[in-house]
Amino acid sequence: MAQTIEGFVGSALDEAKISPLHRKIVALIAAGYFFDVIDFTIFGSLVPYLLQSKFATGPEAAAIGSATIFGLFVGTAGQGQFSDRFGRRFIYQFNLLLFGIFTILGALAPSVTLLIVCRFIAGVGLGAEQPLCFVYAGEYSPKAIRGRILAIVHFIGGACVWPIGTALVLLFGGMLDTPEHVWRGIWVAIGIGALIVWVLRFALPESPRYLATHGRGDEALGVLTRLGIAGPKEKLTTDAASNTKSDPFAVVFSQFPVRVIAGMICFTAFFGVAIGLGAWLPNIMNAKGFSITKSLQYTLAMNFAVPCASLFMMYALDKFGRKITSVCAFICAGIMAMVFSNAETAAQLMVAGFIMIFFVQVAGNSMQIFASEVFPTNARTSGFGWAAGVGRLATAFIMPTILWVQSGYGLTTVFVCLAILLVVAAAAVTQLGPESRQKGLDEIAAPTG
Repeated sequence: MAQTIEGFVGSALDEAKISPLHRKIVALIAAGYFFDVIDFTIFGSLVPYLLQSKFATGPEAAAIGSATIFGLFVGTAGQGQFSDRFGRRFIYQFNLLLFGIFTILGALAPSVTLLIVCRFIAGVGLGAEQPLCFVYAGEYSPKAIRGRILAIVHFIGGACVWPIGTALVLLFGGMLDTPEHVWRGIWVAIGIGALIVWVLRFALPESPRYLATHGRGDEALGVLTRLGIAGPKEKLTTDAASNTKSDPFAVVFSQFPVRVIAGMICFTAFFGVAIGLGAWLPNIMNAKGFSITKSLQYTLAMNFAVPCASLFMMYALDKFGRKITSVCAFICAGIMAMVFSNAETAAQLMVAGFIMIFFVQVAGNSMQIFASEVFPTNARTSGFGWAAGVGRLATAFIMPTILWVQSGYGLTTVFVCLAILLVVAAAAVTQLGPESRQKGLDEIAAPTG
């Protein structure tokens, strides 16, 4: 039986050798991801400056953070319908433009209300970036090293950002004379960086897997040629999946309900701890008696755990697998959350915090890469987007809840709750789907008509 167009394209990409175009695609994906991730990772470091400048009160700062998270939910969950129907490339470019413009406008906002509006819209663009980032890169990656490539994307765009972001705040804090200039200047710099990458990303081609499953087989073969992949030796056939008209939302929730619900639980735990705790970490340390500068310096030291986690994932994901790596790390993260809550001295805080953040990042990002692989091409960004979107929405409530629990019941209670959430996530990872290590994407979930 003759091979189908989507079957040929999928197999060709799975077995491909890395070409210059592969490297360019990965670099541009990682660069856009860098400016998106740096935005929400440094928000906690900007909170003290927002408060010191008297531009916002504590509750208003929480509202600014929550507005971004609500935008993230809309962008993350909503982009799937568009990118699974109309293509990855256009939506990928639009979201970065939206994020860049409204990040700059937010930096120039004259009032808290306008800043909240701008942060919400910037969050919509930011939310669409993440699922597309991993899906787009994964669809180009050879199956034997897909875990490593996605870990490299995370290392550049999602890991190095943490210490660089904190260092950027410290740099601006030392250079600029007022707290207001610090937080405004940083958001302007991030917005400009995102727009520069937006211009460069016009060179990105569409995903061949998407083209092959949406009636654009000749275009898919053209992209393969640019990747240095030889064309078919015989005529390819088509079937229902070669030009799918399916509704991505229906595919996800009718065919993969367990996977998407498990993903929602996992992302809630990961984002709730990584973003929710990260947003308040400098403030928590400031409340323990450390100055803002000292708090940021300690946070910077702890955040070096993130690139270390990413480097570990480059080895572990293709050696041991996504599932076992994520499950073990979620459990270890829960244990370290309790150790961190009982740390007293600066040295204990930094060591326990470093190890806790390491395991949180290994757990969450191994799971995140896993979730980007377990849905079919015609619903991949929708499945990942809904799982991550609900997780982000939950984080909008977790961020103010952390402050409320800390104020009413103490810091230990905060970390007990977070530890329980992390252990629940470990169980949920086992329900995400079959282990994807060194498997073709169509082996994990074949495209449907």
